[in-house]
Amino acid sequence: MPDRVYNVLFLCTGNSARSILGEAILNHVGQGRFQAYSAGSTPKESVHPMTLETLAKVGIPTDGLRSKAWDEFAAPDAPKMDFIFTVCDNAAGEVCPIWPGQPMTAHWGIEDPAAVDGPEFKQRAAFDDAMRYLRNRIGAFINLPIASIDRMALNSKLEGIGAMDGTTTKSSKVA
Repeated sequence: MPDRVYNVLFLCTGNSARSILGEAILNHVGQGRFQAYSAGSTPKESVHPMTLETLAKVGIPTDGLRSKAWDEFAAPDAPKMDFIFTVCDNAAGEVCPIWPGQPMTAHWGIEDPAAVDGPEFKQRAAFDDAMRYLRNRIGAFINLPIASIDRMALNSKLEGIGAMDGTTTKSSKVA
């Protein structure tokens, strides 16, 4: 059993695709060391169906996944976050709530698979790409020596993860 569980929040504007993928992947591969959540500044009414299909296809549970507002995690009774990752450029540029506990933040921008137009195979490919990019970033994240690394070095590592293959931005800074 881990010494402590780190709370991680994935943010996106609509909270129907990328942030949901991040939440589900980290909860699946986090080995009990992480509790992931997701939210959006203007959440959609529901999770995008291809998000759920993409997760189910690789055996990641989808029970309980829902689109929710980020205000839910800024409330006094909300879990205290240790890390917050924005996965869309819009959310990274928005004025976020004040998060209790001064969590570490980074921008891990990935193209929005839900915004892809065209034939279904192109849409599915976009969801598969988003899944792959998030899995790679989350894999790098869970292998960091979080408990034994100083805050500045950890911040640098988190920003580096945001610059991995598939990034939407040149800079991985979060406002």
